[in-house]
Amino acid sequence: MRRIGRGSQVMIRFGASSSRDDQPLAGFEELAMPLFDSLYNFSRWLAQNSNDAEDLVQETYLKALRSFASFQSGTNFRAWIFRILRNTFLSSCSRLDRRMTVALDSEDDGSELAVDTKTPETILMNRPNSELVQDAIQNLPVHYRETLLLYEVEEMSYQEIAEILSIPIGTVMSRLARARKAVRQSLCSAPGARRSRELSHSIETH
Repeated sequence: MRRIGRGSQVMIRFGASSSRDDQPLAGFEELAMPLFDSLYNFSRWLAQNSNDAEDLVQETYLKALRSFASFQSGTNFRAWIFRILRNTFLSSCSRLDRRMTVALDSEDDGSELAVDTKTPETILMNRPNSELVQDAIQNLPVHYRETLLLYEVEEMSYQEIAEILSIPIGTVMSRLARARKAVRQSLCSAPGARRSRELSHSIETH
């Protein structure tokens, strides 16, 4: 899986014994630790600050561990812990980014839905060295940015994203389509738009 941005190593203090005889903790570590890079990557894009991202991931792990007894075995652990991270981010903001309340278009219009096909924009988005694309994503309202990242970077299904964000699948599809459209428009209006369009054309013709 390709990722945008760089992660870092964070020492997670669980606040509990790390003995392998502690079965609940061992089970939690088995499920949670492989997701560390994905959680950090997502939190870095949400917080847009490496230190805040590290704090967010650590708090997420602590909350998830404390709530692990309520997790239903056999259900989607990844969606469960990502939802905790996202809710922790929202609750930790003393004032939410004003962009989060500004819709690019009304989400009530369901005529524009996401599709499961690769577009030049989504292919470009998965190129780590594309600063234009990274800037375009960073400038998205939070609710569009998180949807785009969960789908394109974390490769989650509509159902998983809907579960994490607590929204209908139709809204996931609408947000994804609008996020892609916004990224495309940003690329076309950026100083390096000509180069970006040429690259998009190259992708379309190969």
